[in-house]
Amino acid sequence: MKTRQLGQQGLLVSELGLGCMGMSTAYGAADENESIATIHRALELGLNFFDTAEQYGPYANEALLGKALRGRRSEVVLATKFGFKIENNQITGLDSHPRHIRQAVEGSLQRLGTDYIDLLYQHRVDPAIPIEEVIGCMADLVQKGKVRFLGLSEAGFNTIRRAHAVHPISALQSEYSLWERNLEDQILPLLRELGIGLVPFSPLGRGFLSGSALRAEAYSATDFRHLDPRLQGENFDRNMQAADQVTAIAIAKNISSAQLALAWVMHRGEDIVAIPGTKRVKYLEENLHASEVVLDDADMQALGLAMQTVAGERYSKERMAMVDR
Repeated sequence: MKTRQLGQQGLLVSELGLGCMGMSTAYGAADENESIATIHRALELGLNFFDTAEQYGPYANEALLGKALRGRRSEVVLATKFGFKIENNQITGLDSHPRHIRQAVEGSLQRLGTDYIDLLYQHRVDPAIPIEEVIGCMADLVQKGKVRFLGLSEAGFNTIRRAHAVHPISALQSEYSLWERNLEDQILPLLRELGIGLVPFSPLGRGFLSGSALRAEAYSATDFRHLDPRLQGENFDRNMQAADQVTAIAIAKNISSAQLALAWVMHRGEDIVAIPGTKRVKYLEENLHASEVVLDDADMQALGLAMQTVAGERYSKERMAMVDR
């Protein structure tokens, strides 16, 4: 698999990564054996960029990756995140106080079974702590050799600029896909001005762009999608009509809609590395074939037009309140 560079500090990763959250939380029951098999298969196929966070589980996903990658640390680029307050194994708020950052990183290192993190993100911007103070602490971890590169997640325009002035930011992780294009007006131009890479999560629109989405009520109360506004009521019906247009284009090209959607993201720039999530080997293999799909300008325009009618917010009100925009 080809590599891409995130940022201008030398962070090289495979042109697609693997989002590991769903292996441990949010998307149905966990299956450790299949998840580990998926991670190992990813390495066999040349994918080396793995994304996790202390919040996933909490803690369980980092531990899973640590177990799966034991003895293979030199083969991988590990990204993890801090930023949530976790009490009695429950997320109770945000916490990016430097004291917590240092504690969170030590915990992540232990669970991942490593002495350094390749890419450390602030998971959500904490309005109680100035971003300069947060990045200053993260930069100190770089100086100490515990972290190699710095990132932000779901950060807004002003936060990104202020953070980058303190220490170079290599990557922003945010939702971006045919399904969700809120970054295009301001954030993407800023990233390119500053030389920051983009790591899109949910590049398949939580199932809509792979043809696997169900109505919100079809998912269990513990499944992230149960509260997804875009899967509810009339929003679901309207969004299925838009997704059907993507499926029709994919059928004409003799590829899956998931491959088409990932190819669209990959064609948006060499500074973009999507991290589609899966815990199944068969979906991993399908996704990686997206790197072989060639799209011309007409294809890109047709796909963009097909998804202009997305209905509903991408998060519940509570989750949207944590997005720095």
